[in-house]
Amino acid sequence: MRKICLLGATGSIGKSCIDIVRQFPQQFRFTTLSAHANIEDLYSLARRLKPRSAVISAVEDIEEWRRRFHKIGVELQQGMPALEEAAADTEFDVLVNAIVGAAGLKSTLAAIQNGKTIALANKETLVAAGELVMSAARKHNAAIIPIDSEHSALWQCLVGENIDQVERLILTASGGPFRDKPKSFFRKVTVAQALNHPNWDMGAKITIDSATLMNKGLEVIEAYWLFGLKLEQISVVIHPQSIIHSMVEFVDSSIKAQIGLPDMRVPIQYALTYPQRLLNKLPRLNFIEFNTLTFFEPDTVTFRCLQLAFDALAEGGTAAAVLNAANEEAVRAFLGEKIRFDQIPHLIEEALQNHSNHRSVTLENIMQSDSWARNFVRKNQ
Repeated sequence: MRKICLLGATGSIGKSCIDIVRQFPQQFRFTTLSAHANIEDLYSLARRLKPRSAVISAVEDIEEWRRRFHKIGVELQQGMPALEEAAADTEFDVLVNAIVGAAGLKSTLAAIQNGKTIALANKETLVAAGELVMSAARKHNAAIIPIDSEHSALWQCLVGENIDQVERLILTASGGPFRDKPKSFFRKVTVAQALNHPNWDMGAKITIDSATLMNKGLEVIEAYWLFGLKLEQISVVIHPQSIIHSMVEFVDSSIKAQIGLPDMRVPIQYALTYPQRLLNKLPRLNFIEFNTLTFFEPDTVTFRCLQLAFDALAEGGTAAAVLNAANEEAVRAFLGEKIRFDQIPHLIEEALQNHSNHRSVTLENIMQSDSWARNFVRKNQ
């Protein structure tokens, strides 16, 4: 029985994780569930799944809710420090970090310090602080297993392989809802249009990131830190069908790919059961139905965010932390209809051009750069 601490239980990744765990009641159980603000859904999940504790990070007045949780045998905690305490707990085996944004960083570091296995869906953790996180993971012998479909695909392709024999990692991208649109189209994009992803059912922030291709840029940075290759060994290809989730090319020109239907439950299950595989009830891929797979070079002029991510990674220091924070704030402003869709990359680029890069990557410098970038975007939106 593996005990799981699930941060971000009410989001799309959290719900998929719960669906997988419920298929294997003899193998897994939840010790802690968290949510940002959706306390009603958190209560409903706690009543059904019976964790030992729950954490709500954004709701302040929780006394009545605390009594309701207590009646079902669940201790309710509040605030971001409570998230870190939950992640630092020794009573679980796997931390599933499905928090959206840089808010997931400190929780990841808290779990690493106890040598826990971390199933990581919070890509911003590695984007903002990849050097810091991976160094801490090595020091404390903590395993970090990716949940992102692309990084899970790379992880699966690399099992049993020598990393020194890898020539290239190939991240696939659907291209989002606007892959065939000219740059002039972006000025009039509505929030509803940007949230209409053709293949994946995801939360609002990651869906907008997919539409700008920033999501793929963040994944490039994440892959860089996860697998320890050079930047020039990581490439992106547009694959509209989202059937091939990513590929690894080896020095002998052989390529391995992980293939399947676009379903986040697959990489979640693999992260929870690694190195084993369990028989599940998920839909199977019928190749006859998907008999045409296409691939295109990404347009980094039209989709500027992807190039900005490569540039930030090449710059090093705290540039990626600025990129990530500026993007989060710009996406929030777009979702709130305060800026246009085509202003997202401009605000990020301005933040990168105006920040003072900290070459020494410490948690303090990362958090300072994160805060500076957020303030910069808010002032200039």
